[in-house]
Amino acid sequence: MNRREFITLLGGAATWPLAARAQQPKLPVIGWLNARSPDDTAHLVAAFGRGLGEVGFVEGQNVMIEYRWALGQYDRLPAMAAELVRRPVTVLASAGGEPAALAAKAATSTIPIVFVIGGDPVKQGLAASLNRPGGNSTGISILTSTLEPKRLGLLRELVPRAVTIGVLLNPNFPQFESQLRDVQEAARAINLQIHVLQASTNREIDAAFETIAQGRIPALSVAADPFFDTRRDKLVDLAVRHAVPVMYHFREFAVAGGLVSYGADISDAYHLAGVYTGRILNGDKPADLPVQQPTKLELIINLKTAKALGLEIPPMLLARADEVIE
Repeated sequence: MNRREFITLLGGAATWPLAARAQQPKLPVIGWLNARSPDDTAHLVAAFGRGLGEVGFVEGQNVMIEYRWALGQYDRLPAMAAELVRRPVTVLASAGGEPAALAAKAATSTIPIVFVIGGDPVKQGLAASLNRPGGNSTGISILTSTLEPKRLGLLRELVPRAVTIGVLLNPNFPQFESQLRDVQEAARAINLQIHVLQASTNREIDAAFETIAQGRIPALSVAADPFFDTRRDKLVDLAVRHAVPVMYHFREFAVAGGLVSYGADISDAYHLAGVYTGRILNGDKPADLPVQQPTKLELIINLKTAKALGLEIPPMLLARADEVIE
């Protein structure tokens, strides 16, 4: 073999791996659009991954995920959604409530969307109906935004002598108006006064708790909102510091030291979203996948926090609890 033949052989060999790589099919890409933050959702990302795994997909092996987190700043979501659509992604998994789902819906009418929201997807224009969504989006509605009256009633049972209860809402949340209307109607029905507090920044959360302390408001209900989820530890710490009983919407708050929570299992919702995302990757159409809703709502009571507050949990309420943290 002469020198020229040897060099030619080496040059050809050097291109083999590149050619082989070029012939390999590209992995599908899931666009992850979340209104929350990675710090407070690690367990939810894991649940989503378990759902994907059940239908044959493992991140890094046969599917890729592009993550985008709004950190509770909803105005960042439209640009993030547009960026993922330009990528382009195979499926958009929008989680963290209505803000992410609506941003995804506005960004594309063709790429399939799997959402996790707290309200009614039909009213939000995300689905034609629960059984037959009809468009390019489907997912899970965990009903958190519709449970404000029930949470207010449970909190009243915890502090039966309270004449006024505070309600903390985020005016930037799409469900704000309906949440406010629901708690106002619920309060009238049980002859209760509510003190409405609004917060969409850390400073406003601090100010809300100062108002509670100065006004001697005996209890607080924190409305379901992804922004508040990203400030979970802050809310729990302020409740402890001001010694105020607080009702939350997810179990994670009670586990973190919050007094009580009532709502759906959010981990189960993310797991179902992973299953739906995998099914769409396998060829199912979102228009044919019914919107899922929880079959069980959980009442979680942190007895250790109750004792620290000097609060006696009514025996009937304690008996109804799905979990008591001691």
